[in-house]
Order: sequence, then structure tokens, then C-alpha cells
Amino acid sequence: MIKNILFVIVLILAITSGRAQNNSVVLPTKRQVEWSDKEIGVIIHLDINIFAPETFDYSKKETLPPLSAFNPSRLNTDQWILAAKKAGAKYAVLTAKHGTGFCLWKTKVHDYHVGNTPLRGGGADVVADFIKSCRKYGLEPGIYYNTNMNTYYQAGYVKMPDEDRLKFNNAVYRQLKELWSEYGELFEIWFDGGVMSDRKVGIKDKVMQLLKDHQPNALLFGGPLGGNNILRWVENEDGRTPYPFWNRIDAKINSSGEAEISNGAGNPNGKYWVGAEADFPNRNKSAWNGGWLWKAGEEQKVFSADNLLNRYYTSVGRNTNVLIGMAIDTSGLFPAHDVKVFEEFGKKLAQREKSRVGSNQGTGELITINFDSEKEINQIEIQEDLTKGERIREYSVEGLTGKTWKKICDGTSVGHKRIQLFDKIKSTSVRLMITKSSKVPVIRNFSAYFFE
Repeated sequence: MIKNILFVIVLILAITSGRAQNNSVVLPTKRQVEWSDKEIGVIIHLDINIFAPETFDYSKKETLPPLSAFNPSRLNTDQWILAAKKAGAKYAVLTAKHGTGFCLWKTKVHDYHVGNTPLRGGGADVVADFIKSCRKYGLEPGIYYNTNMNTYYQAGYVKMPDEDRLKFNNAVYRQLKELWSEYGELFEIWFDGGVMSDRKVGIKDKVMQLLKDHQPNALLFGGPLGGNNILRWVENEDGRTPYPFWNRIDAKINSSGEAEISNGAGNPNGKYWVGAEADFPNRNKSAWNGGWLWKAGEEQKVFSADNLLNRYYTSVGRNTNVLIGMAIDTSGLFPAHDVKVFEEFGKKLAQREKSRVGSNQGTGELITINFDSEKEINQIEIQEDLTKGERIREYSVEGLTGKTWKKICDGTSVGHKRIQLFDKIKSTSVRLMITKSSKVPVIRNFSAYFFE
């Protein structure tokens, strides 16, 4: 009897040895899954300081360009969105109010906005044009509004007395209400630095209610803990996601004593599902404003299509979305050279997809792709079914060469997508072996490629 009991115990341990001990279920929202599937977005930067790059200083209100300087007479949001679409983007975020405090819509809160510029005789609303173009060409629209930094109000760059901070935060709240209530449903809202949660002068609770009232379904990049569909940063602006990287993460206590989502690489057993975006400008960091905003004569600093592809591998291929910066020039267009690079990048993505040698899907610890003949391969791609959670903890991939299985690569986190590149091999079959998991793995896609 004792021997039988011991045998059963050993058998159970053998079956479960590859399973992680924490089996708690933390799942993404439906909107978070939709967002992950889109993989590529753009963040479009246009601000009044591009008309005075040599004299403007964020910390000095007196260096703000006059409203008369803002006249991008060829401004064409259709051109922006078509360029993004050629690069494979499925959503776009516009900097409706960036660091200067200048607003690309006709805010009622103050006078420093596009409606008081020469553009279209004061009749322009760039936010409205952007939203319209997104809907016209099938990209999901998003809005960036930094709630903390604002040269016009002298906020964020210099210390503010509490009285001034309260006035500023009230202005922020009123502008957020305009953006979130007057332009329809937004796919993503970008906070860039979060929302001030200080109990004395913060507006976090008011902002949370505003979201619930007007944008309950929006993805919230840097959004406050307690909101739906929160996203986080990968802690660099290079399009380089650290590996391993997990969608699940824990919270930390900030300086005000309140809980907030931490960034970082995550925790496979974390309490919250908070996917991440790897953002980077399409120009290198030596460009003006770190490459985010346009300045003449910097075309040589634009990343090549091959560079963009590499950053796709190190972001989307490491379980995050990628958000590529687009710097609009003083004419109001995305520069022709940049458009060409985006188009080349999009073509490379399409060519890669056509180079798929074989694929399979299934449930369990072993998924195999059998080729009809010996094939050359140099990439593998793995995707979990995120509706079931992030279950894989460790895996290994082998290729059958002749009669011998040889290890190709291995890893830990997978999530939405894991792409690995390796020296080409010839193989008749490849197999994915899940060596550690929290629950039974559900593989949405296991594919092999040969792409050079």
C-alpha cells in the first residue's frame, strides 16, 4: 500500500515538474489583446517650437514662438497616415499637446492654440483632421497629452508653488475633458509620465472619473493604477525591449505613498496584466530634441529600413508593441525621405511574411512542423494565445538534420510573440518543446522562416 502511494506521488511530481508553482490566472482585457495583435503603431510629433529650434528653451516661457510663427501651409494629415500605413502601422498617436503647451486643437482653456495661428486663417483643428484621416484609412486613433510638462504654464521644468500647480492641474483637467469628449472614441491615450497623484494638488481621481465617463475602452499608456487597459514603458526610447519580458507585473509605492504600476521587465507571476510599448523616434538621438521633432538638415540621421526591421525584432519579437516616431516638418508633411524609408520597411515586413517555410499550432508541451522536403531556415516565431494568459516559462527549439535533432535556440518569455534569429540550417522538421509552464501551453502560432 505504501509503495503504491509513493509511486503515485512520484508520478504526479514527474508530470508537474515542468509547471511553475504559481498557477494564479491573470488575463488581459479584450482591448489589450486587440492592441497586442496590432503590433506596430506610430507617434506623430508636431509642435510650435520646430519654427524656432535655435532659440526655444523649454524652461523659459519667454522663448515660446509667437502664434504667428505656426503656419505649416501644406499640412496634410492624410499624408501622415498613409505613410504610417505603408510601414505596417495599425494605430497612430498624435501629440495634441507636447512640451511647449501649444495645442493642436482650439482649446477654450487658453489662447495659445492652433485656432489663433495663420494656419487656414485660424480655422484649423489638427486633432480633428488627424482623427478623420485615421478613420479614413483604417488606423486606430490615439492622443498624447503630457499632464506634467508645459512651458506655457511654466510647469514641470521649474518648481511650482502649490497654488500655481492647482491652477495648472485644473487647466490640464479641462483640456483632457475637451480631448476625450469631443473627438469620439480613442484607441490609445498617452500620458507620458503618468498623472500627478499627490493627495494635496494631484488630479488622479478626477482623471480616472473622466476616463470612465468618456473613454472607458481606451488603452492607457502610463495610465493610473485602477484604470482599464493599462500599458507601460520598456524604460528606453530605442525600440529595444529587454529579454525576458513579461506582460504581468506588480505595483510599487510612489513618493506620495500611493500604489502605481512599475515599469521594468515584469514578473511572470505578477498581479496585473500591463503590456508594454517600445517607442523610439525614426531619427537617432543626436538629432534635435532627441530625434522626436523635426529640424532641417538632419535627413542623414533618419534610421534605415533595415534598422527599423532590427528594432521590430527587438520589440515585437520580444513580447511588446513598437511605436515609431514621426517628425512632421515645418511645411506640415512627413518628409519625403522618411516616407520612402517607411515604405521600404513595410515591404520588408511583407517579404518576411512571404518567407514563412512552415507553421503549426496546438496545445501542449510539444509542437512540431514537418516540411515536405529539406528546407533552409534562420528564424522561428512563437505566439501564445493571450486569451488564456502567459503560460510559457521556458522553451527549447530543435531542428532535425539528417536523423539528428539539434538545438537551434531556447528562451523563457513568449507572450504575444517571440522571434529568434540564428545562423541558417537545413532541416526537414523543427519542434518547439515547452520545458516549463504555469498551465498547459496554448500555442497560437509556431512558424519557421528563411529570410535574409
